[in-house]
Amino acid sequence: MRVGVDLGGTKIEAIGLDDDGHVLARRRVPTPREDYDATVRAMADVVSAIESEAGLRGTVGVGMPGALSPATGLVKNANSTWLIGRPLDRDLSALLGRPVRFANDANCFALSEAVDGAANGARVVFGVIVGTGTGGGVVVDRKVLTGPNAIAGEWGHNPLPWPREDEWPGPTCYCGKTGCIETFLSGPGLARDYRSATGEATLGPEVVARAERGERGAQAALERYEDRMARALAVVLNILDPDVVVLGGGVSQVARLYETVPPRWQRWAFSDRVDTPLRPPVHGDASGVRGAAWLWGPGESEAP
Repeated sequence: MRVGVDLGGTKIEAIGLDDDGHVLARRRVPTPREDYDATVRAMADVVSAIESEAGLRGTVGVGMPGALSPATGLVKNANSTWLIGRPLDRDLSALLGRPVRFANDANCFALSEAVDGAANGARVVFGVIVGTGTGGGVVVDRKVLTGPNAIAGEWGHNPLPWPREDEWPGPTCYCGKTGCIETFLSGPGLARDYRSATGEATLGPEVVARAERGERGAQAALERYEDRMARALAVVLNILDPDVVVLGGGVSQVARLYETVPPRWQRWAFSDRVDTPLRPPVHGDASGVRGAAWLWGPGESEAP
């Protein structure tokens, strides 16, 4: 059995999968926010609960916000700030008495969709999470590409490419820079753009709903959003040339993106034609926890 744990800012979800990807057990508990020790204990407890319900011992993989720094072995870049600077992998492994594999939550999303989701059978997959933030993950031959700095796929913290006059220098990002892709393509980024153009404050999902009802200001905001997503993904196409791009997160539920973005990215990609499909996720919100489970491949055991 493969046990996957998705460590989120508000909830910890765990799942047990058999070799064919069938769910054997599932658990979800609130994340003990601002309490590192309690968070590690809660993760260990949900693993134990999964194994007790399934009656099996499993390998354990964890999808986490941020990443483990190759330089220090400690958590970095996590929006769950109480994890930063902590040896999360060593502490959880010690509690469970076995090695645990960790990956960024966007990488886990991409891996899930590559193994048995929207990109099943594809060799090179770029997975995008667009919601409260904007992240990305790269999977090659069903293996997560992490990189020597553990930042492979961090698409959201590059500048929006080919910026227009009113897009530069762009909004300030929490990372300390301005004009990051995340500040434009996250749900809050869409809401900010709508508010800037109309003077009315609302949330990203409501902007989409208003566009669907025919409101002109919301339609214009969504069209700007589609243009920006096309430009941002064209850079990924130029560098990685993936076989499939899969969208995840709340914005992935906006059905029109799959029809409107690919024709737009054709203008910006360095190719006479772009055949890469843009697809919605098969597993939706479950992709993160499923991908964590798939961090252990077929036939792998927890032995070092």
